[in-house]
Amino acid sequence: MFKWIHKFGSPPFVYGFSKALSPWIGLASLGLFAWGLYLGLVKAPPDYEQGEVYRIMYVHVPAAWMSMFVYVVMAISSAVFIIWRMKLADAVAEASAFIGASFTFLALVTGSIWGRPTWGTWWEWDARLTSELVLLFLYLGYIALRSAIEHPQSGARAAAILAIVGVVNIPIIHFSVEWWNSLHQPASITRADGPTMHISMIIPLFVMLGAFQLYYAHHLLVKLRVVMLERDRRTKWVAERVQNGKL
Repeated sequence: MFKWIHKFGSPPFVYGFSKALSPWIGLASLGLFAWGLYLGLVKAPPDYEQGEVYRIMYVHVPAAWMSMFVYVVMAISSAVFIIWRMKLADAVAEASAFIGASFTFLALVTGSIWGRPTWGTWWEWDARLTSELVLLFLYLGYIALRSAIEHPQSGARAAAILAIVGVVNIPIIHFSVEWWNSLHQPASITRADGPTMHISMIIPLFVMLGAFQLYYAHHLLVKLRVVMLERDRRTKWVAERVQNGKL
């Protein structure tokens, strides 16, 4: 078991593994995106209250969910790096930061577009919206902190501490609609008394969640290879790959 853990901590192995796996994950993601968008935009019926406007949910909800999921991955990876000095964990956190920031920005933009016809305003300092905006600032702060400190190791440690501390915002985002008065609608699926959405609307949503998950996995593997090459550009294994044309 420890041999496998050590193997997955080896940059050359992870580089080759991610290079072989990422194209297949990318194709699976594209397939799920096509299927999910067809089900959500064509097959699913209009909502009885919002009509056709609700269909932006099939992008907004997965983007919002992924914004939190990716930050948790980043925080856990940062904790592993701080505790066990595992450089690959720090590489995962670094590779995840920009992807997570993109998901958060997409969630805020689509939420604003959805809010205009339903709330009558593009933006409201609502608890859910504000805490999601704070999440975007945490991502951007992590990225800026890494690049602002000249010594890479010090920058990585400082950014890792920020990621770990910032994870307290995740439950605030999730439970904000229950803790405070909010314009944002409460949970429609993860309810004790069962989902309030029809199955014909739920299935496309889960397909899109799967598509977003695979999209993240694909881009993480691609970005991880770039980060590892940049960090290990003077090492023997990178020189051998350059020589053999296997980059």
